[in-house]
Amino acid sequence: MHTVPLLINGEFTPSSSSEFIDVTNPADNSVIAKTPCATQVEIEQAIASAKAAFETWKDVPVTERARVMMRYQALLKTHHDEIATVLSQETGKTFDDAKGDVWRGIEVVEQAMNVPSLMMGETVENVARGIDTVSMIQPLGVCTGITPFNFPAMIPLWMFPLAIACGNTFVLKPSEQDPLTPMKLAELFMQAGAPAGVLNIVHGGKEQVEPLLTHPDVHAVSFVGSVPVGQYIYKTATDHMKRAQCFAGAKNHSVIMPDANKEHVINQMVGASVGAAGQRCMAISVAVFVGESQQWIDELAEKIAQVKPGVWDDKNAGFGPLISPAAKARVLSLIQQGKDEGATCLVDGSDVTVAGKESGNWVGPTVFKDVTADMAIYQQEIFGPVLCCMCVETLDEALALVNNNPFGNGTSIFTNSGSAARKYQREVTVGQVGINVPIPVPLPFFSFTGWKNSFYGDLHAYGKQAVRFYTETKTITSRWLEDDIARGPNMTISID
Repeated sequence: MHTVPLLINGEFTPSSSSEFIDVTNPADNSVIAKTPCATQVEIEQAIASAKAAFETWKDVPVTERARVMMRYQALLKTHHDEIATVLSQETGKTFDDAKGDVWRGIEVVEQAMNVPSLMMGETVENVARGIDTVSMIQPLGVCTGITPFNFPAMIPLWMFPLAIACGNTFVLKPSEQDPLTPMKLAELFMQAGAPAGVLNIVHGGKEQVEPLLTHPDVHAVSFVGSVPVGQYIYKTATDHMKRAQCFAGAKNHSVIMPDANKEHVINQMVGASVGAAGQRCMAISVAVFVGESQQWIDELAEKIAQVKPGVWDDKNAGFGPLISPAAKARVLSLIQQGKDEGATCLVDGSDVTVAGKESGNWVGPTVFKDVTADMAIYQQEIFGPVLCCMCVETLDEALALVNNNPFGNGTSIFTNSGSAARKYQREVTVGQVGINVPIPVPLPFFSFTGWKNSFYGDLHAYGKQAVRFYTETKTITSRWLEDDIARGPNMTISID
């Protein structure tokens, strides 16, 4: 049985903990590894290692830090399929889905390679007579990240490469449910030439997260996960005077106008709703059909019903299992609640299994219509392969529905009308908007910009905002007098 190590001060070492968490294959719930719950001493060692490494890493020229990221990007590409295989086996994702997870992380590392231009300050000469002002971008110190199970490659790579490229050091606490992928990322990072202590990894649950939020040597906290945990982490971190960015839940709507291309809508909505078993914060979980487009619901349901779950290396599988028995039980409970509250279940995935893997966490694609805003399946983030279909008569009604929802992660509109698209993108109170694109996740030179209860903080992930999150700006105003020596020690300088 493989026991997952810690990474402290450049060494992959076994934990001295007596408490371990099983890492399981979600397709059959067999145990594939054990994750230690790091001791308080080990967490202190990780933070101390990061603090000590910062004293030298911050002085490494930014071009040299960029070269580390260049080497890292090359290694990630070389080992792309290997990482995706590990990821598939511990998350249950299909191989193609896992490869996408890894690739989106590589794209963020490519952004980190551009760090010299991202950290350029500003200069104004002669702000007053003989006086110049410049601003410099400098790193914070020790930063931490707490990452979720659903993207064990992409989301850690949202965090530590940019933070470290900016001159910080990092302590990562990945999900205890799939830590093998982040450890593989760390191995390659060390191979890329990262100095000891620049990246440290500890494992565990809430008890292990707590000191990362409160330790006086930690300056910034990044988190992706559920709403209640995100709220707790944001409040705890800020109460202890840390910077924090916390990405939380979602309830993403697609608005389908009657002038949209029906075939395009149906094809796009299938993957957007049940892909990755719905276990992604940008999944489309609500389809809002406007006017005559309501006639397309049954055809969409028939198309979604054709998608079958399966094991990671089954090329015919549309998606894999849910991450755990608890996740499956929660999704099944919400499906039943939807039926009990009066929604019409057009496609029911409650009893789906996969031959030979009957003990896995399988839920099939599920589609409801006649959903109303007071139902649990609308109000809660299901995080499963479940699509709720709702009907309105006008775009204004659709906008009101979306804007009244407490979440604001992503949304999309399908239309051939430039006027409707422009109205929607301007008036919708959601951070990321797609037009004829169902899941509008931006490439990393932009930032991932959830709103409302989908995000707590001020500066978002990756892109220019992440660089600002992981740095401080120092402004310097200077005046040099040509006759300093002649004036002698009693000279006075006025900068009126």
